[in-house]
Formats: sequence, structure tokens, C-alpha cells
Amino acid sequence: MEAPAQGLLEAEPLRGRDEDAVASADFSSMLSDEEREELKAELVQLEDEITTLRQVLSAKERHLIEIKQKLGMNLMNEIKQNFSKSWHDMQTTTAYKKTHETLSHAGQKATAAFSNVGTAISKKFGDMSYSIRHSISMPAMRNSPTFKSFEERVETTVTSLKVFFRRRSYEEAQED
Repeated sequence: MEAPAQGLLEAEPLRGRDEDAVASADFSSMLSDEEREELKAELVQLEDEITTLRQVLSAKERHLIEIKQKLGMNLMNEIKQNFSKSWHDMQTTTAYKKTHETLSHAGQKATAAFSNVGTAISKKFGDMSYSIRHSISMPAMRNSPTFKSFEERVETTVTSLKVFFRRRSYEEAQED
């Protein structure tokens, strides 16, 4: 390893105040005319090289775009490919697999719980329908248009719920 430089040849980059001091210093009085001309020539040469490098870089970027177009690659395709690769990489992680497994298990448990609740509600409505039908002993009330309309609506609702929950249970069984 090199030993740290001393004096004017310090290895540390210039910092805020140092840059200001260097920028405001007038070194031109310390240079001879010959040195000044050499530095001006070097400055012109560096500016020309930078311009050339920018032109070369621009030409290479245009060539890159042409090649991608010929290969049918465009920005949207690249984004899709990057997204697909990232998604695949994420799916292969252990954390994703564990999370997916846990959520899948939780979803199955929730589905079973909802099914049980639906069955219980359906059974309760069925019991209520039976209870209403058999608990009213007054024939006049049972034969009234209002009661018959109410009874029909309750029976229709209970039947609809039973069909709904049976269909749902069947669909869940098919998924498994």
C-alpha cells in the first residue's frame, strides 16, 4: 500500500471550502507564458476528446437501439421480461413459499368456517319455518292473506338460502 501523500499531493479529495479556495485562487501569475500555452493546448485537447467520446457513445447507443429493434425488443418487452424474472425469483424464495402455504391454509380454514356458518344459518331458517308453520294454532290467522304472504316469503327465502349454500358447498368440494 502507498503511504499517504503529504503537502500538495494529498490523496484526499477536495471538500467544500477547499474547492472554493482553489477556484478563487489565481495561479496564472505563477505560470510562465510557455506553461500557460501548454495548459491551454491540453485544455483544448481534453475538450476535443470529451466531445469525441460523447459522439462515440451516442453512435453506440443508436446502434444498440437498432439491434434491439431488429431482435424485436422494445422497452415494454424488456419491462415484461424483467418483471417476469423478478416475479419468478420472488416465488422461489423460502419466505414466499412459507407465506403462500400459510395463506392458502388460512383460506381453506376460512372457507370451511363460512360453510359451517352458512349451514348453521340454513338449518336455523329451516327450524324457524317449521316452528312458524306448526306453532300457530289459530286457523283464522293462518288463513289470513297477510300470514300466507309472510309464510310464502319465509319459505322462499329459506329455500333460496338452502340452494345457495348447497351450491356453494358443491363448488368448494369440486375445487378440492
